[in-house]
Amino acid sequence: GVDRSDAMVAMARARCEERGLAQARFEVGDALALPCEDQSIDAAVSTQVYEYVADMKSALAELHRVLKPGASAFILDTDWDSLVWNTSDRERTRRILEAWDDHLADPHLPATLTPRLREAGFQVQQREVIPILNPDYHEHSYSAGILRAIHAFVPGHGDVTQIDADAWAEDLHALARQGAWFFSLNRYLFVATRPGR
Repeated sequence: GVDRSDAMVAMARARCEERGLAQARFEVGDALALPCEDQSIDAAVSTQVYEYVADMKSALAELHRVLKPGASAFILDTDWDSLVWNTSDRERTRRILEAWDDHLADPHLPATLTPRLREAGFQVQQREVIPILNPDYHEHSYSAGILRAIHAFVPGHGDVTQIDADAWAEDLHALARQGAWFFSLNRYLFVATRPGR
C-alpha cells in the first residue's frame, strides 16, 4: 500500500498488524514516484486517487513503469457530474458543488481516463459504473459523510460563504427529516493492462 500521508500509512500498518496480516506492507509514497522497482508489481489498485493528481500523464507513466508485462491496474474514481441530490434550492446547491470541485485536480476524470490510459501504453480491458445510491438518510451512509465534508470545505471557495454552506446543509437535513432525502453518485471502474507476456 502507498499513501502520501504518514498518518494513513501508520494506521494501515496498525490495522493489518491487529488482524495478523503480516504479508501486508505499506510505504509513504506518491503517485508520481512509487516506491517500487520497474516491472515489479503483479496488480495495482487505485481507489479515489487519480482525481487528486494534477499531472496524470506522469502518474500513468509511473503506473506503467511499475507493472509487470501482462499485469493489470484497477482504477476507481468519481465523476462529480453524475451527482443527483435532492435539494430545495438547486442554484445554491450548484454553487456549493462547484466550490467542492476545488478540492480535486479533476472532478470529472473518468470521462477522459480511457484515452489517457491508452496514451500511456495501457490496453483498457473493462469499464464499469458503480453507483452509490442512498435513497434515505442514514447517519453512517456515504451521503451523510460527504455532506459533512462538503459543508466543512466549501466556505471561502468560489463565492460560497459560511452562511451559504450552513443554509445548504440545513436544507438537506430538513429534507431528510421529511423523508425526502435522495442521493446518487457514480464511481467508475477501469481495468487497464500493461501489454506483454
